[in-house]
Amino acid sequence: MTEQELPKNPNKAAAHAKNLRIAPNKINKIIKQIRGKKYLEALKLLKHFPQKPGAKVWDTLYSAASNASKNLSLSKENLVISEAFVNQGSILKRRRCRARGKGFKIEKKLCHLSIFVKELS
Repeated sequence: MTEQELPKNPNKAAAHAKNLRIAPNKINKIIKQIRGKKYLEALKLLKHFPQKPGAKVWDTLYSAASNASKNLSLSKENLVISEAFVNQGSILKRRRCRARGKGFKIEKKLCHLSIFVKELS
């Protein structure tokens, strides 16, 4: 099935952030801490994370909750994070000059973040 043929769940809202210039393993550490938590509790956690990915996850989670309240008429207070995952995107390949005319490879990884929220029943 392609992405367009997948059945839509009427009680689940999603938000995606694509091509984030952060390595997937760094975002995954933060995603593990908020997965399964209530929306408002997760926002409070993300607000105080010192890492850069915390802000990107906060934006995506806020967008998912806004999608739920606007498109599905769900209350933000009753939302829970049902799914949250990160996939690896493309890799930017660079070279760093080293001694004796050599060049070492540097890989700058991109990632795709997906967050799904549903109403607590």
